[in-house]
Amino acid sequence: MEYIPAKTILSPKNKYADRWFGTDYNINMYKGCCHGCIYCDSRSDCYGIENFDTVRAKQNALTLLEKQLASKREAGVVGMGAMSDPYNPFEKDLELTRGALKLLEKYGFGAAVATKSDLILRDVDLLKKIQKKNNVIIKISMTTAENSLAKQLEPRAASSTQRLNAIKELDRHGIFSGILMHPVLPFITDSNDNITNLIQAAAQHSAKFIHTYLGMTLRENQRIYYYDKLDTLFPGLSQKYTSLYKERYSCPVPFSSLKKQLFEQTCKKYGILYSMADIIGAYKKDRNQNQQLSLF
Repeated sequence: MEYIPAKTILSPKNKYADRWFGTDYNINMYKGCCHGCIYCDSRSDCYGIENFDTVRAKQNALTLLEKQLASKREAGVVGMGAMSDPYNPFEKDLELTRGALKLLEKYGFGAAVATKSDLILRDVDLLKKIQKKNNVIIKISMTTAENSLAKQLEPRAASSTQRLNAIKELDRHGIFSGILMHPVLPFITDSNDNITNLIQAAAQHSAKFIHTYLGMTLRENQRIYYYDKLDTLFPGLSQKYTSLYKERYSCPVPFSSLKKQLFEQTCKKYGILYSMADIIGAYKKDRNQNQQLSLF
């Protein structure tokens, strides 16, 4: 494992927490990711991550994080997994993410974790402790419920089945969890069947929510990498993208308004939350109710 220098771990206070799962701060204990997802936006030049597929740990990450947490007057919710998965394979031995969760619990901060790995189940004990003091939400990132397709798109991530089972186990422990249906890949995962099958699978595995924007982003070398993978996995599809999206950054799926209706209707059918405001309100409302009940 290569260690890289870091001056800071905890991001400045987020002024727009209501736009992204009520997250007040963000941390990344690692740089880079080895899941190999063909569509990953973090490959974009603007993030300046060279050799993105190589995972590197940040030097003195836990020491830096503790210093920053201790200095905060307000213990908000800390997001993990925005740029690189906090549960990469090296985490099993290094335990930087687990160490970060221990510090969040120590200083009374909440946790909003995004991951494609079922390794998160190792840390259920800490998530439950954090939840006693603050809010916890777990976002399992998925593009499809079909294992074979997921293997093509996310070759070194946990299988769809493993991720769904992780959600069910988290729910069994009373931890608010659901699915990030991000991205939805045009002409690959945007079929009506894929959308409805994933929602149905989510309901069967006790997911509390699914959030999606029914499209993907494409910019700089991310686009080059993605199109190269499309040429291998889905010959001819990159030309279809080029014709439809040109050099656009935001690439909604075709017939996105109809897909949105289908998505929302299916979520309502299974009683799954899908709007950002409702998701934030649900997991933070539960926390507030628990605090009130504890008084009695």
